[in-house]
Amino acid sequence: MTAAGVALATHGLRKSYGTRLALDGLDLSVPSGVVYGFLGPNGAGKTTTMRVLTGLIHPDGGTVEMLGRPFTRRDRHRLFDVGALVESPSFYPYLSGRDNLRALAASGPATGGMRIDEILEMVGLRERGGDKVSRYSLGMKQRLGIAGALLNDPSLLLLDEPSNGLDPAGIVAMRDTLRHLASLGKTVFVSSHILGEVQQMADIVGIIAAGKLVREGPIQELLSSQGVVRVRVDVAEVPAALGALARMTQSTHVSAAADGWISVHVNHDRSAELNRVLAQAGIFASGLTSGSDLEALFLSLTEGAAAADPDGTFAAIDRTRGIIAGDGPA
Repeated sequence: MTAAGVALATHGLRKSYGTRLALDGLDLSVPSGVVYGFLGPNGAGKTTTMRVLTGLIHPDGGTVEMLGRPFTRRDRHRLFDVGALVESPSFYPYLSGRDNLRALAASGPATGGMRIDEILEMVGLRERGGDKVSRYSLGMKQRLGIAGALLNDPSLLLLDEPSNGLDPAGIVAMRDTLRHLASLGKTVFVSSHILGEVQQMADIVGIIAAGKLVREGPIQELLSSQGVVRVRVDVAEVPAALGALARMTQSTHVSAAADGWISVHVNHDRSAELNRVLAQAGIFASGLTSGSDLEALFLSLTEGAAAADPDGTFAAIDRTRGIIAGDGPA
């Protein structure tokens, strides 16, 4: 049985596509009543995990426990207690948003019309519920998909890229909605590539690489263990600065952006030492900041997996925007 207070867990989950191992003994533990951020480079196994959890595909090995009980291919009726949005939602374009939800509701437990209006209000589509979906923008379709996931008032939500297609205001509204649902005791499992958004939204984070869990825990605890100092130098001096900073300690991870900002993964109290090392090398910083962020933690945990991916399956990391980018299988 799942441990008390755990809404979702996987144990030794394995899945292969031919010779490619997508999940390699994945272990996750998702507490009840939290927003859980599920992160990893493209090709790390996120979407495969989501498909297994929603019964779309079956694992080759391992187990899943959902809402306190084992979940197998014979337990798909349990998904009536689970709301899910995996990949891009599909709707009847010639029907209105409201009628699409009515059609979806007819395939599951009885849902009253008032619930549909309530959910449309929750996702910001009440005024557009009577419009045909063919007139909806990508962001509106995404919000309608989340409305569909909420129809049965589920205890567990599984959302794959819920902010996809949303404008900044929509992203903030989505964050507030998911946080509100967690405050009501629901569990929200979110797979996302927007690191900054996950940092603001999630209580717990799980990071996977090459089909394995590499870190999991409360986000504040994880970030407190990950220090980063950022220093800006003249672009022409970046190579010399990288060499000087890398010699501070053999374990220091140093990386540079195109605008001259260099990130050094050291404790915050070493900022003065870092600045002194540069000055001794004849390099004078024009900016210096320190802090902890999810992007730094993500990079430190997944760059090894990306380097071990010679066929390019894993994504590149856009360090400027904090977005995981790439087009390999997930």
